Amino acid sequence: MLTVEMIEAGARRYGRRIAVSSPQGTMTYADVDELSSRLANTFSGLGFEQLERVGLLFGNHLNTIALDFASVKARLTRVPLNARLAAAEHISMVTGARVRRVVFQPELAERALELEAAIDGLALYSLGPNQAGKPDLLDLAHQASATRPRLAYAPDDPILALYTSGTTGTLKAALHTQASYAGVVANIMANLVFPARNDVMVHAAPLIHASGTFVLPFWLRGGRAHVLPGFDPGEYMRACESEAITHASLVPTMLQMLLANARVDADSLALKSVIYGASPMPAATIAEAMEALGPIFTQYYGQTEAPLAISVLAAEDHLAAAELLNSAGSPAVDARVQVLGKEGEELPSGEIGEITVEAPFVMAGYLDAPELNAKTFLAPGKVRTRDLGYFDERGYLYLVDRSSDMIVTGGYNVYPREVEDALLAHPAVAECGVVGRPDPKWVEAVVAFVTLRPGHEASEDELREFARQRLAGYKVPKEIRISGPLPKSAVGKVLRRALRDQV
Repeated sequence: MLTVEMIEAGARRYGRRIAVSSPQGTMTYADVDELSSRLANTFSGLGFEQLERVGLLFGNHLNTIALDFASVKARLTRVPLNARLAAAEHISMVTGARVRRVVFQPELAERALELEAAIDGLALYSLGPNQAGKPDLLDLAHQASATRPRLAYAPDDPILALYTSGTTGTLKAALHTQASYAGVVANIMANLVFPARNDVMVHAAPLIHASGTFVLPFWLRGGRAHVLPGFDPGEYMRACESEAITHASLVPTMLQMLLANARVDADSLALKSVIYGASPMPAATIAEAMEALGPIFTQYYGQTEAPLAISVLAAEDHLAAAELLNSAGSPAVDARVQVLGKEGEELPSGEIGEITVEAPFVMAGYLDAPELNAKTFLAPGKVRTRDLGYFDERGYLYLVDRSSDMIVTGGYNVYPREVEDALLAHPAVAECGVVGRPDPKWVEAVVAFVTLRPGHEASEDELREFARQRLAGYKVPKEIRISGPLPKSAVGKVLRRALRDQV
């Protein structure tokens, strides 16, 4: 089944049921289906070409799901632009993907106009009334046909180009197709969540990331997506109570903030399961969470290149043995997960090597990156994760380290070189090294070591503000240490391991 067929199947079966709710209102399955079809036909009427890459500068909103579905129906490749990123990062994404049109949320008009000013020929469209004087797609959609487009959809049609800095430190887009994204949906339904017709999943993390992959599994089973504009611990818990939320997906930082800043009362909640991933969960946090909410937690390990679950630590595993809480669980039922040695040989249990995964949900490849694809794919549908790990004798997977120096903070990936390059652009900075240190809230916090040029001065606050102008907020160092010469290897490379030892 293709992704577009999944969209049509849910709409056909559950038309009158509520599909999406949010502080802005509710939409039935029929409402979402009709609006997405009208928008898809509007795209065609405006000259959007099939398989064209279209930027979506959109946060969590009542209309987000309809916009995503419209892109699939119109046979477009959507390029999500996370609203949290800096303008420079958005410009790199839009130009790198050769995007010619961007659909923006009215509240993000200022950023959209920045992109228009920086990129020649970029066309902007708003989904709703806006102060920027750009065409309102919602208004145009009311005049368009509500009939579903009937296009020549194919399994290898790219429907999503999702940017990640991954393990190379440079932005690159993982391409998912009609077939691979349908594989993502099947993977979630087979391994992580088994929604019933009255179940409700809350979405507070950006829908363009892991949270959004749960939309179609619930759509296919007649469930509801409750979409919040962002994450606030108090508002989140109030929504869980008032909307009778049954399922949630959290990154560890969100769970820590809930436990610290909100009243968590299992007796007032309808929660059946909480799914977490994106970064390691501190043992103290999961213990506290299970005491507060019960044994309803499931962990997944996955990547943008292979979402969502390469391996799963089921709720039962959380109770089986304390040491299992340090593992990434067992391989997903629809994935072949191996640990390989340097010569590509499969290693026995206990030996550390690179984790590889072969599955229907693996990306089609990186956008316009043939050399990187050649390094990443061992065979069609089989990718190197660049993560190091091992299996124990029971078949549980353990992550040891990343083959790069990636920092995972608050569920987001930060590659040190991105931060180093931003700080090195400051005229007072001679050299810089960035590492992650353990943090009780963020799991890892970004720490920068900086050596200043002779005769120059710069304060920590000045350097942090300089970085903030060039990076997303979560990439800005939580701590900047101004020091003497940094430790280096024989060839002059900054030794990050020596810096990590200091923190």
